[in-house]
Amino acid sequence: MRILLRGAAALATVVTVAALPGGAAALPRPGTAQAAQAAQAAQSAQIPDGVTAGVAVFDRRTGTFTEQVDESARFRSASVVKLLLTLDFLWNRGPGYTIPEADRARLEPMLRGSDDDAANHYWSEYGGSAIIDRMTTRLGLRDTAPPPAGYEGYWGYTALSARDTVAVYRYILDKAPAPVRDFVMDNLRRSTRCASDRFDQHFGIAGSFDRPWAVKQGWSGEYGKGTCGTPGAAAEAEPAATPAARAAAGVDLTRPALHTTGTVGADDRTIVAVLTLHPVGTSYGKAYTDLGRLTRSLNVPGGVRPSGTWFGTWGEFVNVRKGPATADARVTQLPAGVEVLVGCQTRGQVVSVPPYTNEWWAYLPQYGGYISNIYISSPDNRLPNVPECGSPRP
Repeated sequence: MRILLRGAAALATVVTVAALPGGAAALPRPGTAQAAQAAQAAQSAQIPDGVTAGVAVFDRRTGTFTEQVDESARFRSASVVKLLLTLDFLWNRGPGYTIPEADRARLEPMLRGSDDDAANHYWSEYGGSAIIDRMTTRLGLRDTAPPPAGYEGYWGYTALSARDTVAVYRYILDKAPAPVRDFVMDNLRRSTRCASDRFDQHFGIAGSFDRPWAVKQGWSGEYGKGTCGTPGAAAEAEPAATPAARAAAGVDLTRPALHTTGTVGADDRTIVAVLTLHPVGTSYGKAYTDLGRLTRSLNVPGGVRPSGTWFGTWGEFVNVRKGPATADARVTQLPAGVEVLVGCQTRGQVVSVPPYTNEWWAYLPQYGGYISNIYISSPDNRLPNVPECGSPRP
């Protein structure tokens, strides 16, 4: 586990000194309100082993970044670029513009469920890479670039950084015409758990904080099984990138990518952008879990952490049920090996997976259903430090 200190965390360490203009240096004086505030705000971005990350967290209330880790590093955008496709389509439409029904039927699924067919439509109809050139100029983006030569048709290969992602959200929230802002953010707040391609997209921000939040997620590359009950596939039907293409893009087009971006808190207080790459062969559940742990480690003003306890799971396509019995309706299936938040537990139907037998079931508030404790990584049938449903937490 790599721990990188950023923002106020740097002030809380003895080895890091904040340089002031003119070469002077200062730290908050011990015992002062400034020192107490710095210590309280100190956070560290905990990047799991093997993961490459670019992180930027911007507090709109104070106008400052609370986290920055390799914020200018370029990643392939995957579906995060759909924000730029939407903004380009809506650019200069005028305050009285009404989105045609055919376009609304594309834009809403593209923003809520990350629909790829809609993205293909806007990419081909409005100029492909020219869209990226236009939006880079309009928004003053510094690290964003079109897909490399030979891969112009693959919008997911657009290069993007964490700081540019923050700049996109700052435009939407603070500068875009109100109808554009409201349309985009309303749809991002309605993000569906299962995306159009059956990937479970409520990772990162959506799993780390209680609502209100709004998210546009991204995933790209080959993953192992475990997404909304359907075997994983190559996201966005991407081709294998040649070494020349990888060099031209200036980004890694090989390792699986998983990104979480959006806003957290009342009035969209904090903008969060976490872009990640994972080792080749990583399962979706593993990447999902690692991104969740990284996101939960961040200093996100206004964010409310959900109550409960995190546990690992095992097994493929574990069913989440409406109640604590296998006959109860299935809500969804878990990505294989994903970490889940358990709110409480209750006795229910005995489940047997030889050599194990277990009558306890865990309630997963983020899924609105139960899974048998037999699939939770714990030494005991009854999970430690988890209350029975209907009882107060210990």
